[in-house]
Amino acid sequence: MVEPSPIPRSRYFASLALTAPLALTFACAGGEAETETTSASATATQGMGSEGTSSGETVTEGSVSATTDETTATTGTTGETTGTTGTTTETTETTATTLPTDTLETTQTTTEGTTTGGVGGCSSDDPAPGLWCPAPGVSWQWQIDGEAIDTSIDVDMYDIDLFEVTDAELATLKADGRVVICYFSAGSYEEWRDDADDFPMAALGDPLDGWPGERWLDVRDPGVRTVQAARLDLAAERGCDGVEPDNVDGYANTSGFPLKGADQIDYNLWLATEAHARGLSIGLKNDLDQVGDLLDAFDWALNEECAAYDECALLSPFIDSGKAVFNVEYVDDKAEGANLAAAVCGDALGLGFSTLIKEWELGPWRLPCA
Repeated sequence: MVEPSPIPRSRYFASLALTAPLALTFACAGGEAETETTSASATATQGMGSEGTSSGETVTEGSVSATTDETTATTGTTGETTGTTGTTTETTETTATTLPTDTLETTQTTTEGTTTGGVGGCSSDDPAPGLWCPAPGVSWQWQIDGEAIDTSIDVDMYDIDLFEVTDAELATLKADGRVVICYFSAGSYEEWRDDADDFPMAALGDPLDGWPGERWLDVRDPGVRTVQAARLDLAAERGCDGVEPDNVDGYANTSGFPLKGADQIDYNLWLATEAHARGLSIGLKNDLDQVGDLLDAFDWALNEECAAYDECALLSPFIDSGKAVFNVEYVDDKAEGANLAAAVCGDALGLGFSTLIKEWELGPWRLPCA
């Protein structure tokens, strides 16, 4: 990267005090996966719709042999466990729903960040045409480190940076049948972005602690919404299937503005409306305290470190509504991944989450709970 791109992760660190999970078998959207469990171990898993890569690829994930780059953490029970070498055979099928394009004829006009049109989200009676509505258990990859995207991982959804992904990478992901979610920061100013000068100076607040060149935004400012509306336009133009707007909890941080919870809810609902008006699926990033107010407006959730902070139950309303929860727990080094997976994957799978173990820079390496 030419500029250091901040990673949209939790801003805090805490030690884990988690119990070892039980063994579970997990199959991702639209396919089956047979999983062999070992005690606190990881095995390579492949299969249609499951999280695997073809044999012989360049290693970007925790390795278990010389011919695979996919490591899968396996934990939990599916009704039969036989010690540390027992095999489970039950399979589970999950699906992601894409609403038909003829569901609703879209008419919209966007002016200064305001849309008109009768389109809604996955919970709406009039959902946007073709809207991606992922069910719990969908497989995914998250890479926003500014490096070349490893497009070889066999998952349902890729979450990549709206500005940094290349047209060629997007075309490859689309050709491979991947759903593409585009990341951008909706609640902070990043000085290296191409549109940074478009934000009004009066809307730039306090720096984000530990993130040089990044400042909180006053989400009440109409100028902020104009810039973010243009970013949503860009996401639609580039062919993104949805968006992951980051830093949508400024009211709970030291932003430099007297933001209240109601201000944040208003802004986040506005983001959801704008995304749906463009046919984009949208996920709620963190902001756990406002899940009850935002559940119906958002199509899925993405959370960082809910296991580390014992907060995962707050996301259960998404699962109960048939909406996917994408979760990441972090390690400082991928060598620590298997131990963390052994600690968190059982609970994560029990909740119905799609959980990855990732390094902080959010590069291509991943260890999925399965």
